[in-house]
Amino acid sequence: MTTNFRVEICVDSVESAVSAQSAGADRVELCAGLPEGGTTPSYGTILSARHNLDIGLHVMIRPRGGDFLYSDTEFDIMRRDIEICGECGVDSVVFGLLKPDGNIDIERTSILVGYAYPMQVTFHRAFDMCYDPVQGLEDVIDTGAARLLTSGQKNRAPEGATLIRQLVMQGGERIIIMAGGGIDESNAAGFVKESSVREIHLTGRKEIESGMIFRRNDISMGGIPAMPEFRRKIADAERIKSIIKILDMI
Repeated sequence: MTTNFRVEICVDSVESAVSAQSAGADRVELCAGLPEGGTTPSYGTILSARHNLDIGLHVMIRPRGGDFLYSDTEFDIMRRDIEICGECGVDSVVFGLLKPDGNIDIERTSILVGYAYPMQVTFHRAFDMCYDPVQGLEDVIDTGAARLLTSGQKNRAPEGATLIRQLVMQGGERIIIMAGGGIDESNAAGFVKESSVREIHLTGRKEIESGMIFRRNDISMGGIPAMPEFRRKIADAERIKSIIKILDMI
């Protein structure tokens, strides 16, 4: 485990979760659909992850990709998924809801925080799409969420370091600010010094080739060029170890 900082690894498989644990990560955020920014993983994946992990298990609760304005049906799905996470022994759930005007949906987020108890809640990067980050942070705190994941309303956290530092100061002891998005071994040290965060969220992945010998390269199951069938990304234990080592030297 890290000493000075908490490192959370975003993973989309039990294989990657176990690699993150072996590398010394403090916890994982378990998702499906990472190319969409993360969606809720399957029941079987959650169960298997809990069975194979001793570190913290945080699970994404997001019924689809796209925006964070959810219908009543989607809201009910989120509630049910949260209940399943509780039954599986998950430590924390991760979600975020917005209103059409870009403000934090305090009312419905608070309801889900209540369903999640005694699990902790991380309000995820839906925050980075909110209208006013200063008021948005106060709204997230009002929901009862224990933690906020943010990239500082930029595509990459290092680009949003100034805002993230302001959020750390604004939140004080009331909420944990965790930064995520574009953090790796090349910028982790400088970023945490500039932003003052004590928790970071990253993937630390590598690309591997499929073991398939016979391949039909003229057919694509998903039809998305960025998601080839015969290559995939998994957590790289060595990369994660190197980042943790860098942080432990600060």
